[in-house]
Amino acid sequence: MIQLRHFCLTLIPFIFFAIAACAPSEPIRIGFIGDLSGRGNDLGIAGLNGVRLAVAFQNKAGGINGRQIILFEADDRQDPKTAQQAIKRLIDRKVEAIVGPMTSTIAVATVPLVNEAKLLMVSPTVTTNALSHADDYFFRVLPSTQTFVSSHVEYLLNTRGLKRVRFIYDEGNRAYAESWIQDFSNQFSAAGGQPLPPIGFSLRDEHEMQKQAEAALRDAPDVIYLLTNSVDAAVLCRIIRQLNPSILLGTSEWAATERLTQLGGASVEGLISAQFHDRLNKSPAYVAFRQAYIKRFHQEPGFAGAFAFDAANVILETLKDVRPGESVKRALLSRRTFNGVQNAIIFDAYGDSQGRTFMTRVKSGAFVPISTAP
Repeated sequence: MIQLRHFCLTLIPFIFFAIAACAPSEPIRIGFIGDLSGRGNDLGIAGLNGVRLAVAFQNKAGGINGRQIILFEADDRQDPKTAQQAIKRLIDRKVEAIVGPMTSTIAVATVPLVNEAKLLMVSPTVTTNALSHADDYFFRVLPSTQTFVSSHVEYLLNTRGLKRVRFIYDEGNRAYAESWIQDFSNQFSAAGGQPLPPIGFSLRDEHEMQKQAEAALRDAPDVIYLLTNSVDAAVLCRIIRQLNPSILLGTSEWAATERLTQLGGASVEGLISAQFHDRLNKSPAYVAFRQAYIKRFHQEPGFAGAFAFDAANVILETLKDVRPGESVKRALLSRRTFNGVQNAIIFDAYGDSQGRTFMTRVKSGAFVPISTAP
């Protein structure tokens, strides 16, 4: 009897070990934050879909070291306070990293929170210079606004010979607009251009937007740039075209989504915008991604979907490399170079990335690269 009792006591630890070995591994949690319900939510929805697709691919391939990935989604509603609350909820859920946000103002509002939590956040689309060259937990797969405005300045002055530029900008994304306008104005003025005083707006009432359009056309600008979301850009294009059908219109990269061309119709034909995302790219990686995205979500990914897919994969690939006791940020900086669906993503020591942009024009409802001829 004593021998049997000793045998059972000896066997118990092995039983518990076997049960633990057979139990499923704890899943890996990552978060996403973007505007999913606001006026310009096409950016956030496309971004979320890109992250969903990356997670689905990784889980289908077996997860990360046998652990499945769970995605927690947060809607910032393009409101800084809402975004801060959402980030706190993601932190409480113990996510390993966050993809997002999709706009600069939200990034500026939330970066202090992820820094305090020492939580990696990788944005697909934020470009403001306010977050450049900082040793923090914020990384991004797009270059800063300086790269985008350089393409615009070169095209307007060297290709078109246009020197008078007016901006209409959304005050709700001030961190982005101010960075864009300042970079553009500095480069444009240094090259002989004349940036006119910018016009901000906060109300979406068409009567008020009519006033902004009328004010923008004063002083005879050669081109009017719209630093807004795609919906507001489409409305402003229609109003401005009614007042002056021949004026050249441009947007920053923020508005250059498929929703702009869908809503804008004929009023956005000829509109110019710098791009980092090539919709005509034929590389096998991008073609496969685009086909999978359209099959699942029944729409084009656009730049937001593609870059969110890339940002999610940066996080997922990094999580595979994390060693015991090592932070996710340190693991990312140890690697730095990742394959995107179109371009290599190379981070510097501050989590900023570089790249080349090119000018496009809306033609027959599509963003088409501009040749060297005007």
